[in-house]
Amino acid sequence: MHIGLPGRAGCGATVAVQEPVSERGEPRMIEGMVPYPEPVAAEYRARGYWEDRTLWSVYAESFERHATRVALLSGDEEVTYAEVAARATRLAAGLRRVGLRPGDRIVVQLVNEPAFLYLYFACQRLGVVPLLALPPHREHEIGHYVEFVGAVAYAVSSGTSRFDFVGFAREVQARHPGLRHVLVSGRGAPDDLVSIDAMLREEVEVSAEEVAALDAVEVDPGDPCCLLLSGGTTGIPNVIARTHNDYVYNARVSAEVNGVDGDSRVVACLPLAHNYPLNAGVLASWLHGGAVVLAPTPGAADALPLVERHRATHVEAVPAVWITWLNDPVLSTLDVSSVRVVNSAAQKLQPEICARLETTFPNAVVQEIFGMTEGLLFMNRLDDPPEARRETVGTPISEADEVRLVDEDGDDVAPGEVGELLCRGPYTLRGYFSAPEVNARMFTSDGYYRSGDLLRRHPSGGYVVEGRKKDLVNRGGEKISVEEVEDMLLAHLAVRNVACVPMPDEVLGERMCAFVVPAGDAPSLAQLCDFLEQRGLARFKWPERLEVVEDLPLSNIGKVQKNVLAARAAELVKARVS
Repeated sequence: MHIGLPGRAGCGATVAVQEPVSERGEPRMIEGMVPYPEPVAAEYRARGYWEDRTLWSVYAESFERHATRVALLSGDEEVTYAEVAARATRLAAGLRRVGLRPGDRIVVQLVNEPAFLYLYFACQRLGVVPLLALPPHREHEIGHYVEFVGAVAYAVSSGTSRFDFVGFAREVQARHPGLRHVLVSGRGAPDDLVSIDAMLREEVEVSAEEVAALDAVEVDPGDPCCLLLSGGTTGIPNVIARTHNDYVYNARVSAEVNGVDGDSRVVACLPLAHNYPLNAGVLASWLHGGAVVLAPTPGAADALPLVERHRATHVEAVPAVWITWLNDPVLSTLDVSSVRVVNSAAQKLQPEICARLETTFPNAVVQEIFGMTEGLLFMNRLDDPPEARRETVGTPISEADEVRLVDEDGDDVAPGEVGELLCRGPYTLRGYFSAPEVNARMFTSDGYYRSGDLLRRHPSGGYVVEGRKKDLVNRGGEKISVEEVEDMLLAHLAVRNVACVPMPDEVLGERMCAFVVPAGDAPSLAQLCDFLEQRGLARFKWPERLEVVEDLPLSNIGKVQKNVLAARAAELVKARVS
């Protein structure tokens, strides 16, 4: 099955890492980018999908147009669009004083706080490229990203009660000499590190010369505006370079399908480092003069009261969060009549949860979103019939999205049959950053991304998610590569062999179960988790159940039969519940 632009089947895609060249014939700022084939790029421009403007130029215009409107609501603070622009400019000038220049890379690991957004736009203003890491990431992930993208700076939050990010950042910098600067957001930034708060103070003046230098920055719209992280299956997540052209278009079309406008108030409670809240939430809203309500966490106590307090119109979360909220008594005490769109993404939303949301938010349409950080998004339309919205994830948001469902041989399946999703389009990448071997596997010769997701076409025209081919655990919307965890566990002296599989969970959707063949005395789950912590693996990736086995089931060709293990894990969960 295939839908998309006519007359495009012959367009080839470059999947090997190479040094892209701009239209001016100059090298792009980052080697390892995989460009869109020029005939395809020309078509996207001709059809108006790409504006050939940088993200900063587009949003600076919006900041000026909506200068007096409220852009951001955080705690007791109301920040106007003019103030967002001024703070981003002050911070960009501060970064420039520190020594950052266009093309430099910075790893950003900030919690949900206003400084995240000011820093994001300061990077756009200065031409610095941020890699957006998640707060739970530790040395295993952060150290790799610093080296992989050649980061010269690292930004962290201070004052968090759960983890000493400042101390951790010092350790990272000590191990990675190329990391010249550590930036700290929040009170308590040590004097020997760079304080983001100090650069943001209103009394800090930006000279005319500094403004002129920022205005003179030239960035090719085909260059990356940010580096995001995949839910890849092969070890540490792959790096996704999202270009200015594709990211602005992604935000525009998301806002259109999602019904975001100048009167919208969008609650952003998921980590801003994720594509979903950043692009479909903040960037979509700020194109039109809407307000973003920033919640520090998706916890019911942190996020739900903001819906009533700020008369939110859009609330974005994942099924695990929705289930938690629906079962929290505080929700029934709140006035949520202002909400007109309830968005659910990252995991399949069960019909019964959808029905409960429709009852709880009586004036809202429940809109399910399915997509990937690599680009492609499916959304239900707000005027779709209720049965279609409950049974499908809708259709691609852009008329230029090209979708195929294929069988194991790469042939299109018949309508209604399940196939692997292949896709390409004006906001879907053509290759991971500096990953030629991965790209050779993950992209077809004509540029389609092999998503690993299994879908079928519904009679209504929408798509139904049926599972995936990828070896992943989807824990509350966080995609965990089991290969990454298995590789680490195999280094444990008590582990002879291991296979990690998803096991069902009523709230998170899936958790990880590790089937371990011991080498001598069997290890405990606590011992394995302690080992992973020592190796610097983010906590959300740790297995949450251990099953000790004599051998792993193998196919006739010697491959571990993970479907058998996943079924066994499901039975174990079922037996425990019953």
